[in-house]
This record gives sequence, structure tokens and C-alpha cells, in this order.
Amino acid sequence: MKKIIFLLTCCFTSLTFAQDISLESFATGLSNPVNVKHAGDDRLFVAEIDGIIKVINADGSVNPTNFLNIDDKVSDSGGERGLLAMAFHPDYATNGFFYVNYIDNINQDTVISRFTRSSVGIADSNSEVVILNISQPFSNHNGGDLHFGPDGYLYISLGDGGSVGDPNNRAQNLNTLLGKMLRIDVDVTPEQITAGTTYLIPADNPFVSIASALDEIWSYGLRNTWKFSFDRTTGDLWTADVGENQVEEINKVNASSTGGENYGWKCFEGNSTFQSSTACNMITHETPIAQYTHSSGAGCSITGGYVYRGSIQTTLQGLYFFADFCSDDIGYVEETTPGNYDISFIEDESGLGFSAFGEDVNGELYIVSFFQGALLKINEDNLSLDDQLVSDIKMYPNPAKNNLTFNSLNTSNQIESITIHDVQGKLIATHSNFEERLITISTESLISGVYIIEISNTKGDRSIRKLIIE
Repeated sequence: MKKIIFLLTCCFTSLTFAQDISLESFATGLSNPVNVKHAGDDRLFVAEIDGIIKVINADGSVNPTNFLNIDDKVSDSGGERGLLAMAFHPDYATNGFFYVNYIDNINQDTVISRFTRSSVGIADSNSEVVILNISQPFSNHNGGDLHFGPDGYLYISLGDGGSVGDPNNRAQNLNTLLGKMLRIDVDVTPEQITAGTTYLIPADNPFVSIASALDEIWSYGLRNTWKFSFDRTTGDLWTADVGENQVEEINKVNASSTGGENYGWKCFEGNSTFQSSTACNMITHETPIAQYTHSSGAGCSITGGYVYRGSIQTTLQGLYFFADFCSDDIGYVEETTPGNYDISFIEDESGLGFSAFGEDVNGELYIVSFFQGALLKINEDNLSLDDQLVSDIKMYPNPAKNNLTFNSLNTSNQIESITIHDVQGKLIATHSNFEERLITISTESLISGVYIIEISNTKGDRSIRKLIIE
């Protein structure tokens, strides 16, 4: 208890905290989740590798009806095969379009396709329009992700096709889509789709009209970019590329990039030479801004995340989060001076298998456990002092306007009191004597700003949360 009291004092004195995190259980009951996206509202959508997309509501509850089920289309051979990623069209609220990346169960190849939301708010499983088919020569390095960039185009990451050491040098070969980042325009008319045109090539793609290269390519020299993301504030593109023998790397390209970057695989693995050849001596490659080695004990398979741009976890602002699937380490990259970056590891879990990060509509970050089927929220450690007995209490919405709800339906202990303090430690309000497990209190009297919430249960355990009032 002394530790909690000390940290409370720190909270009320200053809003400058150590860059440590804690993981708060947000949703459970998932099956091998591999991707998390939002659709412009307060829900999160989770893709499971077997071919199912589930909806998680703002309170962490999972909708009993699946958003999409394409299990019959998706490969069930395991590894990096299955439903891998999804992305919602920027105008999803109007057109209902979203896109998926999966390995099909017939040819074991990559399929990029579009589905449409039905009239009842779930996906129409019969609405599939296949955008791209990409042959996969091996069962590994099939990984990939999907994001719409700030420019409105769909970006697609593809592994090098697999085996060991990219035997056919596909990542450096501009006549194949494997080992690349693609950039395409999916805003085609129904007439164009009927005529067989499922996407267009942006006129400013870097290899347009070059006979020795495919027009879809935005950048190349990637081994297996399992996940990538755009910084919602700057538009910068961050990619995390899984290494071969020794090096896991993180790359960043500014939003002003015109594409064409070569990330170096298989000539380079991170900053290290992987293969020496005449061709490798001739390339100019984009060096990673950060990397770590397998020999350092930090892992063997990087999972890319996001730059934190939310409003609740103030000390995490601007940090790029990543994890390692093998070691269950979570880390971050920080720009210490312009163009210089430090890499740090701050969380060491066990047996979770961090397969993806998620960003909600407000910029708050989540991470998923592949093995435990759980979605966890990333919090500043010293504002998330959740004892085990109160860690399942959910507080939402945050940011809030008129009302704040506390849900203790999934914990065995009753909430005894809820107190609200300002950031100087002054007590603003106290609520107690609760009989229900779903409690809503009014916040209409609170002015816009940051507040500290302390939740106590009948056992004397306490949880400290930060609240933003809009």
C-alpha cells in the first residue's frame, strides 16, 4: 500500500511520469487474434486467423454475432496462413467497404478482397470482390497487413514468399509483388469492376511506366513485414520487418516520401550484411532507425505497432510501440534528437504471443495475445495501479462528457467508493454506497481537463485511473 500512496503523491504533483506500462484486460474469449482495427467509431474489430472478424464494443464486450465469417475460404494449415489483416475504407460509414488479406484454402495463395457491410450492420459474406491474387511459393513469410494511408490509397505489405534466405531473391526483384509494400487505388466504379478492373494504379507510384518493374510497388527489399502503420499525426510510415538469423528491424519513412525505398533484404538484415554479391554491392538501401538482435535475448520475430497519439497516456506521447512474438517483450522507439532514435524494452510477459497492436478511434493503444485470445489495453504504469482484484473493472467512455460508467460485472468484489481528484490532488467528488455492479455517475459539473479517478472495493484494494473530460 505504501507504493500506491507514494505514486499517488507523484501523480498529484506532476504529470511527468516514467515511461513504463501496464496491460489492462479489455476483452477476452477470442480465438488466435492477429489484427485489430477501428472503423471510425468507438468499436474495435478483431480478425482471427481462422477467418472470423469479431466486434468489440466500447465497454470490452464481444458481440455474439460475428461481423464476418469466411472460415470456408481461408487456409487452416497453420503458421502464417489464414486471415491475416483487414482495413476499413476511409468512407466506410457511407459505402460500407472493408478489405481483407488472407491465404485461401485451395491454392494457398494471398487474396486481397473487398467485402461490403449489409443492411443489418454486419458484413455480407457473399459480397466479396477479389482485388488481387498473389501466388505464394512457400508456407512461410506469407505475412502482411493492410492500411489506408493519409493519401486515401490502400497499402499492402507482403513477405518475400518464404523458404530460407529468399532463394529466388524475390524481395529485390521488381517483377514480383513479393517482398514489397504495394500502393493501389481501390476507388473503382461498379462498371470498371464488371469489366475486370478491380483497382487502379496511382499515377505517382514510383515505378509507373518502368518496364522492368511492376506498377503496384511502393517500396521493396522486405523480408516479412508482419505489421505496419501510419502515424495518425505526421503521416509517417512505420514498418517492422521480421529478421532471418539475427536482426529484427524497424523502419520509418516520412510522409513526404515519394516511394521507391529499398529496405535491403536479402543483401542486408538490419544494418548487417546478409549476402555479399556484386548485385548487393550496387544497391542503396534504407537503413533501419532501430533494430535488436536475437543474441541479445530480446526475441526472434518482431510485431509492429503504432506511434501513440492518444490523449490519456500523456507520457507515452510520440513513442512507437512494438513487441516480439517469441520473447513476449514489449518495447518502444523514441526519437531523442531529430533523426536519432533509441530503442527500449519495458514489459516482459510470458506465454502470450503478441501478434498485433490496435489503435482505437481516439488513438489509444491495445495489444493482442494470440495464445490467450485476449485484447489488452496499454496504460501508463503509474496511472494503472490495478490490484488483481480490481483490474477487471472497466471505466468508459474516456474521454467523457456528461456521464462515466464503471462496470464490475466480471469481478467478484463490489465497488465501495469512487473518488475524483484534480491533478493537484484536490478532492473534487466522492461517490459511495453502491448496490449495483454497473454504475453510472454524472460528470456534467466537471470542466474540461485531466482528472485522477480512484476506485476502491470492499476488500480495500484500489485502482488509479486517469480521466479526460472533453
